[in-house]
Amino acid sequence: MSKTGIIGGTFNPIHNGHILLALYCKEKLNLDSVIFIPTYTPPHKSDKELVSEIHRLNMCNIAVQRYDDFSVSDIEIKRKGKSYTYETLTGLKEIYPDDTFYFITGADMFLTLEKWKNPEIIFEKAIIAAVPRNSSDSEVLSSHYQTILKPMGAKVSILDEPVLSVSSTFIRENIDNYDLIKSLIDRNVYEYIVKNNLYRE
Repeated sequence: MSKTGIIGGTFNPIHNGHILLALYCKEKLNLDSVIFIPTYTPPHKSDKELVSEIHRLNMCNIAVQRYDDFSVSDIEIKRKGKSYTYETLTGLKEIYPDDTFYFITGADMFLTLEKWKNPEIIFEKAIIAAVPRNSSDSEVLSSHYQTILKPMGAKVSILDEPVLSVSSTFIRENIDNYDLIKSLIDRNVYEYIVKNNLYRE
């Protein structure tokens, strides 16, 4: 039985913060693999903020190619429409019925999980791995789990340390200044962005 991390997002674009998050969770949770899942149209963002799903999928594939245990799934892109985590986890469980899923989430998302669509299904399909924003977050996350999520059936692993925070917005706004963002994004992803003239007015 494999332990599989799940990281969803717009990945607009994918950056080194995402990769470091996956590496950190893989080590701390002893995961066998991590799957990155770019969204088609997330419920909380408007279409005009996103480059096409094909570009975002391609960038994810470029970013993970050097990591043997990382992969990218187009399950949400193929489904089209709005992306809901409970649907994605249900679909992944059909593909990988013997895997134990760890749904990796930041603190802000963790603190709203009970308001997501069909949260009980999320909790049934995956263990929630919560990554703090800073070193003082753990108590808040633990309290939210004990008082709100645990009574709903959630199984949770709260990690100890925050991971490098990188802003996709900052990368998009400075796409013509490589020296400013070169430590934040894979060189091959950057070259793909330039080649395809992404994030320019």
